Amino acid sequence: MRILVVGSGGREHALCWAIKRSPVCSALFCAPGNAGIASLATCLPITVDDIDGIMAACRTHTIDFVVVGPEMPLVAGMVDRLEAAGIPTMGPSAAAARLEGSKGFMKDFCARHDIPTAHYARFTVADAAKAYVETVGAPIVVKADGLAAGKGVILCPNVADALAAIDMIMTDRAFGAAGGEVVIEEFMTGEEASFFALIDGKTAVPLGAAQDHKAVGEGDTGPNTGGMGAYAPAPVMTQAIIDQVMETIILPTVTGMAAEGHPFKGVLFAGLMITTSGPRLIEFNVRFGDPECQVLMARLKSDIVPLLRAVPDQTLDQVDVEWFDAAALTVVMAAKGYPGPVAKGTEIHNLEAADAVTEAVVFHAGTRQEGGRILAEGGRVLSITARGRDVREAHDRAYQAVDLIDWPEGFCRRDIGWRALKT
Repeated sequence: MRILVVGSGGREHALCWAIKRSPVCSALFCAPGNAGIASLATCLPITVDDIDGIMAACRTHTIDFVVVGPEMPLVAGMVDRLEAAGIPTMGPSAAAARLEGSKGFMKDFCARHDIPTAHYARFTVADAAKAYVETVGAPIVVKADGLAAGKGVILCPNVADALAAIDMIMTDRAFGAAGGEVVIEEFMTGEEASFFALIDGKTAVPLGAAQDHKAVGEGDTGPNTGGMGAYAPAPVMTQAIIDQVMETIILPTVTGMAAEGHPFKGVLFAGLMITTSGPRLIEFNVRFGDPECQVLMARLKSDIVPLLRAVPDQTLDQVDVEWFDAAALTVVMAAKGYPGPVAKGTEIHNLEAADAVTEAVVFHAGTRQEGGRILAEGGRVLSITARGRDVREAHDRAYQAVDLIDWPEGFCRRDIGWRALKT
């Protein structure tokens, strides 16, 4: 099978790494890819928003199956175009991708289908949003409605911060068009977790849970990022909690989207808050998380290609998923300054030594190759991932690999996995 992966981040490197091992894969392509992916796949210089370019590449390279990694092309309708051309694709339609593309749509959908989530209100006028905040008080959460690369959620401990967040999103347009509307939510307390399921429109197969670390600083301090690390399995996600998530969140979403005429096909990522009253939904994403995908792929024992291919074929009821009896942990190395402006083009050394650590692999997230040199080309640049008998061993191996990398312009959190390690 000739397979094309769309994307250029650590998630896509992890997917390519898993797909490349499949005996079903006869040729692997990635658009646009990165310096790490280039060792596994033929990288095509096509941006993820160039749907026409992706269509042409599928014809040129006789692609049998496409896996779309990032959310933006999903929301833009890439899957609709590819499938209309007869190219099987793993990912949701544009209509189904609204579960991530519009937080307001997602919240209204949850209300229609009794899915447990935070109380909320939607606003397209900043003054009305501010009046609401002044009425309900704080702590409170302010979210840009549209896609904001994982950075459009602002936790506000007081009213002044919430008012400033509204101005930043709606007036200053810090997240561009994503800030045309805000969703203001109740502040939920508990422990966060990420839960994943493969869905083919009618059947949902759980892919397990991970726990990521959104804040840039150790001790979960500082601004939110796209994710500074993750580990799996997450101790908070007991089998009883997983069963409850499937029953109250995932399956009602499958039936609800089908009933509304937009069956969901792809990876559904439920960001959860495990509260004293049970799991509640924070948000949906419609693709693998990054960096959660890295730890999921490290733990996956099954051949990934038949699993992903079963989604457009609607044959998930015929597959089984096997996992290694092991933990996995990934540490993100980012360029100094992230999640703010960063310098690009700094050189990274000694990646081969890090890759040689037992059960470790360095996934590239924001790199490019120039004359044999590996250069940083983004905010989050590397995801150093390791597997171990438990979270402690995975943690120690991952940081052993991190410490071998020579990149003075980079940094990482040193406490990834702390919740599991303290127990």
